[in-house]
Amino acid sequence: MIFVFFRSFLIFTLLKRLLLIVTLLTAFQLCSFAQQKPASGLANPPGKSVLFYPNPAYVVINFELGPKTDQVRSLLIFNFMGKKVYETKSASPKITVNLENFYRGIYIFQVRDINGNILESGKFQVVK
Repeated sequence: MIFVFFRSFLIFTLLKRLLLIVTLLTAFQLCSFAQQKPASGLANPPGKSVLFYPNPAYVVINFELGPKTDQVRSLLIFNFMGKKVYETKSASPKITVNLENFYRGIYIFQVRDINGNILESGKFQVVK
């Protein structure tokens, strides 16, 4: 009787340890998977013609417009609630936006042509 109890207790203890090990390994794998592709700081995926940096931004953010600069009419920036917080009507190939009056958070930008059609859009983060 004591042997059966001891054997059951031993099996239960081993299963608890095995469960702990599996849980720790799973957590470790999830953490390492999340860090496999770190942010590069430049948000310019292939096929995009607008380069914006730095991301996340602190004081200013720069937008460099690609080869379709002649089509660009305006740059608009919206906060995450959809409110327009910045607009410039410039055909300059490089636009620098001062973030002094921007709150910390995620912002959406749109580059539009003369007819108001969206040529490109993206998002960036302001950290202060």
